[in-house]
Amino acid sequence: MKIKIKKLSADAHLPQYAHGPEEDAGMDLRSIERVTLRPGSPHAVATGISIELPPGFEAQVRPRSGLALKHALTLPNTPATIDPGYRGEIKVIMLNLGSENYEVHPGDRIAQMVIARYEPVEWEETDLSDTARGTGGFGSSGR
Repeated sequence: MKIKIKKLSADAHLPQYAHGPEEDAGMDLRSIERVTLRPGSPHAVATGISIELPPGFEAQVRPRSGLALKHALTLPNTPATIDPGYRGEIKVIMLNLGSENYEVHPGDRIAQMVIARYEPVEWEETDLSDTARGTGGFGSSGR
């Protein structure tokens, strides 16, 4: 699949698979800015790219596991959805859950992006069929 992409900054990097598309589902997104992530304060980190997704596809932006484990960095709206109609810059909302500041530098891998197909739906308002679970919600299956 080919997707149109535009660099909005000369410093921008195209999303890239670390081990190739045969082994990785996510492509690394890189920062184009230097920013200090203070504990508990979210920041939208610029990537310097925009994309044109075909209808029926979304881009999901997800945390990088190494940053989560080693530095307690996450994306509070994960997975973030980039809709096919959006043409603005992709920014990654990062949140430092640690106790110390974290420095993001230009070129740092800050998140991963997965392209996913979705199916548009139409709602049909009606009664629902019965199931064994029924309306059992949180904790209904036990430990």
